[in-house]
Amino acid sequence: MNKTIKEWVLDILYAMIAGVIVGTAYYFFQNSNGFAPGGVGGLATITHYLLEDRISWSILMVAFNLPIFVLVSAMVNKKLGIVLSIYMLVQSYLPNLYAALGAAPYCQANNGEDFNIVFACIATGVISGFGFSLMLKRFGASGGTYGISALIKRAKPEMNIAYVSFIMDTSVVLIAFFVYGRNVTPVMCTLLNLFIANVIVDHGLSGLKNGYKFEIVTSHPKELSEELMTKLKHGVTEISVRGMYSETEKYLLICIINKRQIGEMMKILKSHPDTFASFEKVNEVFGNFNRRI
Repeated sequence: MNKTIKEWVLDILYAMIAGVIVGTAYYFFQNSNGFAPGGVGGLATITHYLLEDRISWSILMVAFNLPIFVLVSAMVNKKLGIVLSIYMLVQSYLPNLYAALGAAPYCQANNGEDFNIVFACIATGVISGFGFSLMLKRFGASGGTYGISALIKRAKPEMNIAYVSFIMDTSVVLIAFFVYGRNVTPVMCTLLNLFIANVIVDHGLSGLKNGYKFEIVTSHPKELSEELMTKLKHGVTEISVRGMYSETEKYLLICIINKRQIGEMMKILKSHPDTFASFEKVNEVFGNFNRRI
């Protein structure tokens, strides 16, 4: 298969999968529970509530988002605009498919018994956040708010567009307060949903294959390296360095390990009192990070 075609197929597949994930969260846990997500989708949800179901949520999602993505395709990046449009169409119309199949949303399951709106917020944030992270990791964008930011950036390159997302989400929170009867609960639900979704996105972008990089200064690299490789089953990189305070030749050992191995690493380092070490989190590890057998 041609490389370009293969890349297009993978991009469309990613967008559709992310759309299915987000659409599932919206149908089962968000649309029928009296709170709105953030961004452009939140404005569409609030408008749907105000119109009292006279216009379907799916149509409003398309009406609010599609023009933005068309402009992104025409003015910023054609491929990105197309992919975002596919993602938005899938997440917008998937709830219609669930409804046609007779799937009951969370608020109606078990005849509404044991329904808890807080659980609905948490579920929406977790599931939709996973879908957002797929889009952001693959394309660097996850919805209409990004499209607006990209268009503003093109018109005014000097402008800090980080505020756009904040303003959009804040607007949804404030509007939700007045739309949902000046009730604090929908506002808190929207805030909780936004917070959880952002946490999930952060974890998704940091990667599942993360680790901790230790940098160890020692005068006995061979003995320490052997112990690290034997007990932790990870490789060690050695670099010759010079201590400027003592003006002596030393060695810097670099070793990346899993989180659960930090305790064992500390025990090993404490058994070598002449060493100095520091460590930091590594968000993503590429290549061969498998433990040595």
